[in-house]
Parts: sequence; C-alpha cells; structure tokens
Amino acid sequence: MESKYYFLIVDAIIMLFSLVLMFIFFRKKRHLKVYFIFLVFLAITIVFDFYADNITISIMNGIMFSLIVAMAVAYQADIKLIFQKISSPRARDSFGDTYGSDEELQEATDHILSAVQSMAKRDIGALILLTPTSIEQNILDTGIKVNANVSSQLLECIFNTKAPLHDGAVVIKGNKILATSCFLPLTGNVSVTKEVGTRHRAAIGITEESDVLAIVVSEETGIISIAKKGVLTRYMTIERLKEEIENVYGINVNNHSKKRLG
Repeated sequence: MESKYYFLIVDAIIMLFSLVLMFIFFRKKRHLKVYFIFLVFLAITIVFDFYADNITISIMNGIMFSLIVAMAVAYQADIKLIFQKISSPRARDSFGDTYGSDEELQEATDHILSAVQSMAKRDIGALILLTPTSIEQNILDTGIKVNANVSSQLLECIFNTKAPLHDGAVVIKGNKILATSCFLPLTGNVSVTKEVGTRHRAAIGITEESDVLAIVVSEETGIISIAKKGVLTRYMTIERLKEEIENVYGINVNNHSKKRLG
C-alpha cells in the first residue's frame, strides 16, 4: 500500500510540473484559451477513468491523444526550437560570446539608433526585430540570409525604397543582421487602431508570438514606434528607444559611454 501511495505522489508531482510548464509556454504565446481547453478535457478524462465504463474511457483517451497530437502539430516550430536550445550549447538566452561583447553590442545599438533616426527624418519606412533568443526558423526562411555586422549604412541601404530588399523585416541578434525581407504574421487583435499600417500590425503580431523587440518607422509620418509582448508604443524618442534596445541587449548602463546622437 505504501508503494502505491508513493507512486501516486510521484505521478501527481510529475503532472503538476508538466502543467506548470505548459502554463508558462501558453502564457508566453498568449494562447491561454488553448491551455484551459486542454485542462477541461484532462479533468473530464480523469473523472471518466474513475467512474465511466471501458468504452467511454477509450473514447476520452482517444480524444485526449488527438488533442495532444493536434497541439504538437500546431506548435511544432516552438517545440523544435525548445529541443534545439536543449541540444545545442550555443543556443543560450544571452548574446554571450557568439553575438558580441558589451562594447560590440553598444556599437550595434548606436548604429541602430543612427539608422532609425535618419530614416525617421526622411520618412523611410522600416521594421527591425531585435531578438534575445533564437527566433523561429520559419520566420528567417521567408527572408534573405545576411549574417553581417550591424551598421547604420547597411540598414539604411536595406530599407531604401529603391532597394530590392526593403519590404519585410530585418532580424538582428546581437551585433549581427541575420536576415532581411522577412515576412511576419499580422496581429489578429481587432482593438489595434486603424491609424497604423501593415508594418505596425506585423510588429504587434510577431511580438505576440515571440520574445522580440520590434522597432517600426512609419513611412507616412516618420513616427518611431516599438512593439513588445503584443503592445504597440508610438512616438518613441531616441533616448527611450536606446533604453529599450539596451534592455534587450542586457548592457550594463553604468558602463555606457555618454555618446549622444546628433
């Protein structure tokens, strides 16, 4: 009897731990409705295991299995990314050695700010993603691989309306431009103001699904905006934008030079 209770306790701990991990995952994805639907079916299945007949139990187990498979298919890109992070020692949540020292990240910050400020003055539209972790491969696959050091000149060339790569988003990790012309999912949030265009909706959409900072320059007004965690903030100053970029990069503000942009 004692061993039976022991296994029950172990099963309960494993299930609770799994449910907590799933809650964190779906909360980050902003898909908590899917999580609660899964909980409802799980609770029904557990109740039926105790009180229903074998046929009903088999049906509910089949439904639960189908639901788990459907979730695995729907979130296969995220699951693949998780396993890549586990299996690869280079896939870390910091920029570390692979994506620049503090000095290189500070230099990349200055280049991004310079490019954004210049494009805003000239009403050149831009969409730049800064990712502290590995972004989904399917996003990078929609664009053109670059793998070049961040520079203001390169960013301005990319978003030049006469350049072939100006459509879509630039993805930056650390001091490297990973890809350009990437196409992003648009937000389905109906409460987003109609004043913003496709770039802003794409910025909101990608930050609803991924842990990135999206920087947007409006082609019509030159207004600088950022999106993170599905929330759009408009009328950003260069000083506020600098703080946001440094926060993504994790740069120690006490060691920053006090260089100002003209």
